[in-house]
Amino acid sequence: MKASAFEFRLRMWIQIVIVAIAMWAPWVRPWDLARRRSTLEWLALEISRLGLASFNVATPIVIVFGALVAGLGMVLRVWGAAYLGYDVVHHEDMQGGGVMAAGPYRYMRNPLYLGGWFMMIAISLLLTPSGALFMVALIGFFYLRLVLGEEAFLSEKLGQPYREYLRVVPQIFPQLRTALPRTAAKPHWLIAVLTEIVPIGTFITFAVVAWTYDNRAMLWGILISFVVSMIVRGLMQGPIPTLAFLAVAPAAWGLFHLSIVRALLIGIGASLVVRALIPGVKQETKAQG
Repeated sequence: MKASAFEFRLRMWIQIVIVAIAMWAPWVRPWDLARRRSTLEWLALEISRLGLASFNVATPIVIVFGALVAGLGMVLRVWGAAYLGYDVVHHEDMQGGGVMAAGPYRYMRNPLYLGGWFMMIAISLLLTPSGALFMVALIGFFYLRLVLGEEAFLSEKLGQPYREYLRVVPQIFPQLRTALPRTAAKPHWLIAVLTEIVPIGTFITFAVVAWTYDNRAMLWGILISFVVSMIVRGLMQGPIPTLAFLAVAPAAWGLFHLSIVRALLIGIGASLVVRALIPGVKQETKAQG
């Protein structure tokens, strides 16, 4: 049941595919997106039909629920990333430099996956009910497979110290008290905030934009957060492909009057082309040196 190293390497793209399919939900009026009912609206209607609250009261209740879940996801993601570090969180391969038992890792073993799942629950409120169920269930199952894969890898690489950590710290849901001593690990909060823009943007979307009661505006808030996150991470990993995206995408939108989605896709294509060309250039330079 555990995820393979190949799945781990492609974990971001697998999540993107799952979310994209859930947002489109081709099994529900695939070409009539404007007439769809979001899970947020559906829950508010169900609460009012049960007589628990009027629709005008139920809608803010669901929004507050979304903001709380998104906020919890944001805290877990930023807190976990601050202690684990950018290079480990976003590395293509599983990393096992040592047992991390600082920050949230004193209370649970996988705060990043739990935080990511909470973020997905919040985002699912903007999708159709069936799309929301599809995304939350599939993402949750995928995260569980990633957890099992990572823990098997770390158990083999780190041995008894990590197996002892497995024994005393719960896998997913946190314990309120821990017997683990505090360590001297230093959190890197600024890097964590810069690399966790999507959960932060999701929380801001529900805390601020949601009160416009405009589902499309909220979806744009999530999309903008994702694009900004990819740009920031790209600048940290390799600025040249990201600069190619920043040059091509606005030009395609402003000069050629393409839609924002098409401009973004063209910009992504340009960055991928540049990224594919760079390794060859680096290898040539290394060989000459």
